[in-house]
Amino acid sequence: MSSNPSNEGLKVTDKRPQFDESPNLPVVADSNAIIFEAMKKNFTPEQIEKMMDLAERNQKNIARQAFFEALANFKAGAPPVKKDKFNKFFNSHYTSLGNLLDTYNPALGKHGLSISHPTPNQTDKTMTVECRLAHRLGHTESVSMTAPIDQAAIGKQSGERSRNPIQDIKSTFTYLRSATCEAILGVAGTEGTVDDDGNGAGGDGKMTPFEKWEIKCREVCEAANVLEDIVQWWPDNSAQIKKELKTADAAKINNMINIRRRELKAVECEAKREPGSDG
Repeated sequence: MSSNPSNEGLKVTDKRPQFDESPNLPVVADSNAIIFEAMKKNFTPEQIEKMMDLAERNQKNIARQAFFEALANFKAGAPPVKKDKFNKFFNSHYTSLGNLLDTYNPALGKHGLSISHPTPNQTDKTMTVECRLAHRLGHTESVSMTAPIDQAAIGKQSGERSRNPIQDIKSTFTYLRSATCEAILGVAGTEGTVDDDGNGAGGDGKMTPFEKWEIKCREVCEAANVLEDIVQWWPDNSAQIKKELKTADAAKINNMINIRRRELKAVECEAKREPGSDG
């Protein structure tokens, strides 16, 4: 029986890469910890700077990952937000900024997220609003929108605007805050029971018959440039108005027409006066 080959003289070479056995930098380390570790190892300033840059990049990456994980968890359990307001002029529902933030701020906070709107950038005609969504570890994403300043229309009867310039700015800021908030969260209001904000809308959020006639009447009054443009409107529509509305509401519509008729009649009388006449 033959014997096993002899292993004498067999040489083994370890070709595995060799690593520095110095302690590794902690996964997340603040600047003081890095400096303390560097002092123990007598690192040069250049080495310390590289260590701090590496730690900073690592912290940013961890914060970014935590942000998107928190956002995904928020969306998975975010409650629906209702369209709680009704715009009678456009016959549409919308979500107010207050309802949007009241609904989502608690849900965002549970995941370490928060919404903020820095001071807007504004010119004489436009406003730019930024919405920031931040995580508690420091990562932030933002969305910006620009819109014209929402100036209230000037009434043809009164010659006055329904809002002052400061209210115009607030209206624009409120709208853009709401729009950017919805954009960065990727949400939108859902149809539901609405609060008509004292505008007299029905329980289903639709305009009442009085509101519909009020809008029609206002449009006619504003479009009328001469008495002839408006003189036949009430006779043509009064029967239907009295049929659909209460007596008091029908009287309000009639009064709007009469006011505009008197205004136009006064303008025509003034135009017929001879130059230099006092009377």
